Amino acid sequence: MLSFKSGFTALALGSSLLFGPVQAQTAKSAIDIATIGEPGPLDPVTVTSDLVSIITQHVFETLYAFDGKWQAAPLLAAALPEIADGGKLYTISLRQGVKFHDGSAMGADDVVASLQHWLKASPRGKLAAPAVEEVAAKDAKTITIKLKQPFAPLLPLLALQNGAAAIMPKALAASSDTLKTYIGTGPYKIVEQKPDQYIRMVRFDGYTSPAGTPSGYAGARKAEIEELRFVPVPNATTRVDGMLAGQYQFADSLPTELAPKFKDQAAVKPITVKPFAFALLIFNQKTGPMANPLVRQAAQAALAPEDMLLAAFGDPSFFQVEGSIYPKGTPFYDEGSVKGYNQHDPKKAEALLKQAGYKGEPIKILTSPQYDFLYKMSLVAQQNLEEAGFKVDLQVLDWATLLSKRGDPTQWDGFFTFHAFVPEPSLITIMNPAYPGWWDTPEKKAALDAFNLETDPAKRVTDWKAIQGLFYAQAPAIKIGEFYSLSAQSQKLTGYTPMGWPFFWNVKLTQ
Repeated sequence: MLSFKSGFTALALGSSLLFGPVQAQTAKSAIDIATIGEPGPLDPVTVTSDLVSIITQHVFETLYAFDGKWQAAPLLAAALPEIADGGKLYTISLRQGVKFHDGSAMGADDVVASLQHWLKASPRGKLAAPAVEEVAAKDAKTITIKLKQPFAPLLPLLALQNGAAAIMPKALAASSDTLKTYIGTGPYKIVEQKPDQYIRMVRFDGYTSPAGTPSGYAGARKAEIEELRFVPVPNATTRVDGMLAGQYQFADSLPTELAPKFKDQAAVKPITVKPFAFALLIFNQKTGPMANPLVRQAAQAALAPEDMLLAAFGDPSFFQVEGSIYPKGTPFYDEGSVKGYNQHDPKKAEALLKQAGYKGEPIKILTSPQYDFLYKMSLVAQQNLEEAGFKVDLQVLDWATLLSKRGDPTQWDGFFTFHAFVPEPSLITIMNPAYPGWWDTPEKKAALDAFNLETDPAKRVTDWKAIQGLFYAQAPAIKIGEFYSLSAQSQKLTGYTPMGWPFFWNVKLTQ
């Protein structure tokens, strides 16, 4: 692993950059952040990888952000939207004095172009696009979003930094290519990217922070640390050992069985985020054996989620065997619509396969050891499925390759992933028909449309129960269970706020 403690400046100056000149001086404060691996394209709009979102949220900003109570709060917007015409007209005033990393001022035209790009290119934006009639600049300081019908998830979608409605200069938003030039409004700007080695970003001195007390991802943002370096470290043990050796100041996504290594370590602080995420095995409904709902139901019957969670995390304090997509204590929790969860019934699965006419075609399942817990789950799943009569072709890939392959329906039948907690069900990627897996049955579409049109909170809870019932009846994916993340930070970092997507503004480094 490349060390940044010496010789970094010479390395940087020898690199070819797309982000502007690299400052030759050594930063007064810098931290190395160990991530699970190479993120691939750093496009905050088109890519829904959590790893990409963790990195790009420092560079690109949205009109709104979630606060500590998961309520939308202004970020690049000056205030919450004014909503009129029965929920069909959003008027959004913009903060003034905001600059992009190239020094240009953010204006209404940039915001309109960015939102139009998001509606066309982002899996999240495509969810909103059918409801949107027009995005327009009312004046230099105001934009409007006119809807064809009310769309309850719009504000949460505008606040999400994953598949984000990221605001960028108009010319950049107008490009149809995958983003390769990273010009945002965030507190940090990318100055160098060396694949498989690091992504380096420095404080943006022209940054204009929103007002308010910091809360979650909302409120004031200050780049206290001059330089952030995101370092891909695919081996989880190496991430832990690097933390203990002081090589890294933060390490993400650590195996829970390594938690005892942090015991009695004065220099390192373990962090658990709860609620964090739920693990999924997603099926391809466009082509191949899993396009048959009976085959998917057979897989649902065959799997043993509790065994998979135990293999992945070991310590039950880090997971919950839970079929409800939303955890207990949240408005959308429901245990009555999870029929089919945690069956582990190979005989039932075998009968469903026979009924489906399954002929032993290999089921290509993608997994990655960079997320150690997903890989361990996939090994148990392979055993469960083969016991029921499936033939499994388990393909072990690096995460970037998995993300690339899952967009091609001819390359896979299932893949393991996870989804971070989000406060609005429509933000869950599997709800989106454009997301790999492509769950888009007429029943699901009708139920989701009704849910998105409904603005009454109590009625939305009832509508969500119907959608969750369809999730189990049609088996587009298998929810394995809830789990909680383990990360680690140096005790030299102060002001860090544990959240699902770790961020490093408002964080200080003491010497």
